[in-house]
Amino acid sequence: MERRVVVLGGGAWGITLSILLHRNGHRVILWTRSGDKALLLQSRREDPGRLPGAYLPESVEITTDLSCVEEGDYVVFVVPSHALREVASRVAEYRYPAKVISATKGLEIETGKRMSQVLQEELGQVQIAVLSGPSIAREVVEEVPTSVVMASRDEAYAWETQALFHGEWFRVYVQQDVVGVELGGALKNVMAIAAGMVDGMGLGINAKSALLTRALHEMVQFGLRLGAEPMTFAGLSGMGDLIVTAFSRHSRNRHVGEALGEGAPLERILAGMTMVAEGVKTTEAAFRLSVKHGIRAPLTHAVHAVLYEGKTPQEVLKSLLERQLRVEFDFSGR
Repeated sequence: MERRVVVLGGGAWGITLSILLHRNGHRVILWTRSGDKALLLQSRREDPGRLPGAYLPESVEITTDLSCVEEGDYVVFVVPSHALREVASRVAEYRYPAKVISATKGLEIETGKRMSQVLQEELGQVQIAVLSGPSIAREVVEEVPTSVVMASRDEAYAWETQALFHGEWFRVYVQQDVVGVELGGALKNVMAIAAGMVDGMGLGINAKSALLTRALHEMVQFGLRLGAEPMTFAGLSGMGDLIVTAFSRHSRNRHVGEALGEGAPLERILAGMTMVAEGVKTTEAAFRLSVKHGIRAPLTHAVHAVLYEGKTPQEVLKSLLERQLRVEFDFSGR
């Protein structure tokens, strides 16, 4: 059944989901804040800088008018995490549908809140589902087999939105652990920066394998303290997304870490990027959460030290290796 879907966010993932939803037989409106970006997409039907060769069908409407949300059966938020609250507050001024999907991965720096919490605060009583999992935009557009998860506390709504996105090459599973799914999607970006540093320093696969294993353990620590189900982190939105973000050559967060490991300053790295590396801002939010809730998070603190405290990757590596010896599994959070 054809649905009207408004996609908010004209980045690589927003373009990708617009193409995917169109292929699934839905009417799609793609909103972007930038007038220049809208003109580019309207004239070329692609973004050659972010996702070259991924063409938006002519029937996908492109607009900068946020009142377009009044035309949708569903609204999909794909804006950067730091812009989500502001965009959601603007959407609240219109007669938007009560059916919302968040495809934004991150945590709000000032509050530490997850994206669905931000949306709930700004939009009130709406149905919210969260789309997450290992899904590099380029591969989804090219119809490489991909599996993701759709999470909602309302099980019926999770199944409903699963059907909206599920396609021949895009397999969608259902979850109800919204907390775990969102934490996994946010924290894996922090860990991917750390994994990139390992690559940049040329430390080899032993070190990277150990780091990612401990990264998953650290993500579970956050989940336990914040109300998630531990097994969620063994799934697509946890381990799955961690693997793809830590290894893919298309991963922006891994790229940031690799450049840091090679000695480049953060300011120069970010200035040379056309897309947002969510892990940079999420590191600050996760660091604050760990301090607030007393969560033992050595990898998050190590990445924070490099990004915000002037430490080098070599210095934080040394401090990690010199930590007190301990058992492998400790779920006390201390």
